[in-house]
Amino acid sequence: MRTLFIASTCALVAAIALVWSASGPAGGQTWSPARTPWGDPDLQGIWTNQTSTPLERPNELGGRAALSEEEAEEREEAARLSSDNAPRAGDPGTYNAFWRDPGQALTRTSLIIDPPDGRVPPLTPEATLRLEARAADRRARGPADSWEDFSTWTRCITRGLIKIGSFYSSNHQILQAPGYVVILQELIHEARIIPLDGRPPLPHTVRQWMGDSRGRWEGNTLVIDTTNFTDKNPFRGSGETLHLVERLTRADADTIDYQFTVDDPKTFTRQWTVSMPMTRGSGLFEYACHEGNYAMTNMLAGARAEEQTRLR
Repeated sequence: MRTLFIASTCALVAAIALVWSASGPAGGQTWSPARTPWGDPDLQGIWTNQTSTPLERPNELGGRAALSEEEAEEREEAARLSSDNAPRAGDPGTYNAFWRDPGQALTRTSLIIDPPDGRVPPLTPEATLRLEARAADRRARGPADSWEDFSTWTRCITRGLIKIGSFYSSNHQILQAPGYVVILQELIHEARIIPLDGRPPLPHTVRQWMGDSRGRWEGNTLVIDTTNFTDKNPFRGSGETLHLVERLTRADADTIDYQFTVDDPKTFTRQWTVSMPMTRGSGLFEYACHEGNYAMTNMLAGARAEEQTRLR
């Protein structure tokens, strides 16, 4: 009987160990993602990066790099409900909290993890002069002299490559095929087709809204190098000289660790890195940017009407 008991106990321990090794990390082991039929780490699925955690650490938080879970959840909910505040006089308002995605409360106080202060590094003198000239040129025009005065998002052209969450529709679908990764965002219908075959980048004279991307695998991490940006959609002052390096790693079955590093020595005094989780999403919702979108037409018409009123 004693021998039978020992044998049964050993079998049970072995079974538990087998289940644990298949379902999660043990000791110092790292979680290992599933593989595609051709052997690449599988990143496929629908993912969301929605969060109210700001890009930069708010000044009122000083040197605090982290919050408690309770504080993070309170700030997340406060950010969502802030859209229920009454609009200023003369403003009809837009979306309220009902339309906003519930974000993931991060305990970090900024999405920037480097520099340690959680802030975008200072601009170079060259970039400061460039942005001052651009601002002076904009001030010389009216509030809506042309459709080109509006952002590329308002014009339904692009949100740009760097998408740090929106208040809704922050969903991405990742698809893979031998030699390629595709990252689709339904918001403005943008699909990046990223080759992994080592081909050279496009000539530097070819500039694109979301740049020219080339990918490679470093272990379980997808590394994407992107250059050849246009200066028509600058990111915080950066444009054609931007070099973006993204890293996507499956942290577990429902999370991708997504990081990107901004490298532009003509704009920033040093590189800086952002980290945000992409969590398993439930689906993509249609985003019809131009269908029935009268916003830009109405803003231009309103500006012309205001000008006529001033001339009377």
